[in-house]
Amino acid sequence: MRRPKATRQSQILQELERAPSLRVAELARRLDVSTETIRRDLDEMTARGELNRTYGGAIRPPAEEPAVSIRHSLFVEERARIARAAIPLIRDARVLMIGSGATTVHLARRIAVEMKNLTVITHSFGVATVLSINPTIRVMIAPGTYVATEGATVGAHTLEFLQRFHADAVVTGASGLGPDGPSDALIDIAAVYAAMSRQAARHVVVADHSKFEQIFAAVYAPWQGIDTLVTDAPPARALAERLAQGGVSLTLS
Repeated sequence: MRRPKATRQSQILQELERAPSLRVAELARRLDVSTETIRRDLDEMTARGELNRTYGGAIRPPAEEPAVSIRHSLFVEERARIARAAIPLIRDARVLMIGSGATTVHLARRIAVEMKNLTVITHSFGVATVLSINPTIRVMIAPGTYVATEGATVGAHTLEFLQRFHADAVVTGASGLGPDGPSDALIDIAAVYAAMSRQAARHVVVADHSKFEQIFAAVYAPWQGIDTLVTDAPPARALAERLAQGGVSLTLS
């Protein structure tokens, strides 16, 4: 029996309570309706602020970003593809800076397998851990105050440490990709990303499609300061135009 729209949309919200992200096709199967019906529901619910549309699905509203331990279980295939696509952009680097986050940990795994004889400077314990399988990679961890939800260090000591070095490239993730640039939900993390950006010859941002059009507390660089965005889907027209205006190269995985 076809569910009334209000009942169906209430069930969608219940599904979001159990999983941080949902796919249109999966929702259509669970609720026994067409994908077109689900898309209309998601558009209406986004307009009311109940959820946020993504490429092919929906996520919870970004009042705050989940802890990195939770983010590791989201968009796993997309992040793995992004990591593979990012490797050619940094393969020539001998000194890398890498920010914290789930996507950058995926990238670190690829680096550990595909690259050698380089130095990586990071404030992320997750990045440092996965790089440890490769004995030819020298890992330098920035000191500072440990943020458990992010698995990374922040603060004055972190920033002071980063200022001592110059890198061929820096790779950071992002909580959101908005019109003014990539942003992060944690202001202290954003300050670290900004410091890394100032110390590197080029800046690569790795972020999946769920970050499109999302704006969080701190924009850590303008698009003019980003060389390449590596993502898994084409951004909508408004964001694509901002990237083009900033001279950002777009790499799709």
